[in-house]
Amino acid sequence: MRPAVLTDFDDTAAEQNVAELLLLKYGDPTWTEVRSRFRAGELTLKDYQEIAFRDILADRDTMQGYVKQQANLRPHFGEMVSYCQERDIPVAVVSAGLDFYIEALLEKEGFPQVPVYAVNTTFSETGISYHYHHTRPGKEHMGNSKSLIVERYRSQGHHVFYAGDGRSDFEAAERADVVFAHKVLAEECRRQSIPFRPFAHFGDVLSALREHPQNSVRT
Repeated sequence: MRPAVLTDFDDTAAEQNVAELLLLKYGDPTWTEVRSRFRAGELTLKDYQEIAFRDILADRDTMQGYVKQQANLRPHFGEMVSYCQERDIPVAVVSAGLDFYIEALLEKEGFPQVPVYAVNTTFSETGISYHYHHTRPGKEHMGNSKSLIVERYRSQGHHVFYAGDGRSDFEAAERADVVFAHKVLAEECRRQSIPFRPFAHFGDVLSALREHPQNSVRT
């Protein structure tokens, strides 16, 4: 089985939590109270995100420009993408976050071609509208399902490498073949006895890819 690399975005592909960078700059000060309710389990990630971004008045271009100024990708991301492209190994971002800020950082860093599975957004005078195209049937209220994307790649015959940091990554980690975890995800994998490799940067993923038997350059 040829590998595929799927990575979370905030605090994983990106060194920062880009959503929180935007909320700190443009959000209503009460967004931190909403985050506390989410962390306490009172809100789903979908509801937290929609409520927190609800009162932002900045437009898409303004926020994308701020992302390009303030955020950066984790070390060795580009090296890993180049390695995968040379070998026809799929690489994609799988996020419960919003497409516009993910795409802004990928464009800034020179990787606009990397597929993004995230919440699609449209901007209008009344604010941001959200579109969820990767929900699990019967759990649409939870928003996009990262584990559903993992399952799609596995059903296509891929050996899925998954990198993440948060509790929203856990179901994806349960279904992935190789897990790279840090922060909350590492703690949860440890607690649930799910094997994982410690993740500091994409050099960790690149080393594992080089060990994989089906990673030769396609000619």
